[in-house]
Amino acid sequence: MKKIKKIVLAYSGGLDTSVILKWLQDKYNAEVICYTSDLGQEINRKAIYTNAKKLGVKKIIIEDLKEKFVKNYVFPMIRGNALYEGIYLLGTSIARPLIARRQIEIAKKFGAQAVSHGATGKGNDQVRFELGYYYFGPNIKVIAPWRDWNLNSRTALIKYAKKNGIIVPKDKKGAPPFSVDDNLLHTSTEGKVLEDPKKAAPEYIFQRTVSPEKAPGRSTVITLEYKNGDPISLNNKKMSPAKLLDKLNNIAGKNGIGRVDLVENRFIGIKSRGVYETPGGTVLLFANRAIQSVNLDKETMHKNDELMPRYAELIYNGYWYSKERFKIQKIIDKKRSKIKGKIKLKLYKGNITIMSRISKSPLYSLKKVSFEENKTFNKKNVENFIKKHCKLLSK
Repeated sequence: MKKIKKIVLAYSGGLDTSVILKWLQDKYNAEVICYTSDLGQEINRKAIYTNAKKLGVKKIIIEDLKEKFVKNYVFPMIRGNALYEGIYLLGTSIARPLIARRQIEIAKKFGAQAVSHGATGKGNDQVRFELGYYYFGPNIKVIAPWRDWNLNSRTALIKYAKKNGIIVPKDKKGAPPFSVDDNLLHTSTEGKVLEDPKKAAPEYIFQRTVSPEKAPGRSTVITLEYKNGDPISLNNKKMSPAKLLDKLNNIAGKNGIGRVDLVENRFIGIKSRGVYETPGGTVLLFANRAIQSVNLDKETMHKNDELMPRYAELIYNGYWYSKERFKIQKIIDKKRSKIKGKIKLKLYKGNITIMSRISKSPLYSLKKVSFEENKTFNKKNVENFIKKHCKLLSK
C-alpha cells in the first residue's frame, strides 16, 4: 500500500471534524486538506480557518455549491416526490453524494491518496459518503475514524478534544451540543434527549421553524411558477434554484411548516430518532404534486408513485449514483417538459392549502368534468367499461 501523504477531510470546523483532523495528523503524519462544501448551512468561515490553522493546516477549501446542490440534486429528487418511509424528505441523504464527488475531485487535483469523513460508525452517512467515494475514485483510500479509533462515545470524544485544546461548543442550555446537520434543504437534530422516543423534542432545538402555535394568526399566500418540471419563480419573481429555496425556507419556516419527528429504519439495520426541519422542501413537495396533477396523465402519475418508495430508498441508502437510480430518474423525467403552470398556496400555522392551479394542459377538461349536461363525454361508454372490468375480477 502506498504511503498516505495527503488526506482530503470533509471538514465543518465543528467538534467532530476538528477532533478527526487532529487524530489524522497524529496517526498518519500526513498533510490534511480541509474541505468544506457550502450547501447553504450556517458556516462560520472564521471558525473554520481559525480551528484548522490552529492545528497546522495549510490548505483550507470552502466551496459554494448551493446552486449546484439545489438544481442537480434537490430538484430532481423533488420531481420524484421522494419520501423515505412516507415522511422523511431526505435532506441529509441528498447532500452526501455531492460532497463525496467533490472530495474525490479535489483529491485527484492535489494528489491526495486518501479521503476522510466524520460520519459515525452507527449511521447511514458513512455508507453514503463511501459509495460516492468509490464511484468516482475506485482506488482511493477511505479513512473512517469512527470505525478505527478508540474514541467510542461522545464523552470520549469531548475528553480527547479538551486534552488537545480543541474548543467544545455548547448548546443553548450550556451543555455539549446535539448532533446537527444542516444545508439549504433542511436541518436535522439527533442525540441526547431525542434518543428516548418517549420524550418530546424540546422547543429550543428548532432552528429554522417556529411552532405552529406561535406562527402568525394571518395566512401567507404564495405563488410558484413551474417550467420543465421545476419551480422558476416565487410570487412572480424569477429566481435561481438556490435563492428560490432559501426564500421559501424563510416564508414557510415563519408559518410553522416543515417539522418532522421520525423514528427511521437506518440502512445499516438499527432504528434511530431524528427531528427534521424542511420548511421550503415541504412546500415544494406539496406544490410539485399539485402541478403534476393537472399536467401528467394517470398512467404516468401512478407509475411514478409506484416507483417512489424504491427511489426514496435508493437515495436514503446512498445509491444516488447507481444505475437503478439513474434509470428511475429517466422514467420520472420522461414527461417533465409537460409540467408547467402556476400553483397558488396558502400557508397557515403548519398547514398548506391549495388555492389554485393554473395550467394550459389539455388533460383537464372543464367540459368533461362538469356536472352540467354536455356532449363531450359519452356516458353510455361507461357501461361497457364496467362490464369489461367485471370480467377481469375473476382473472
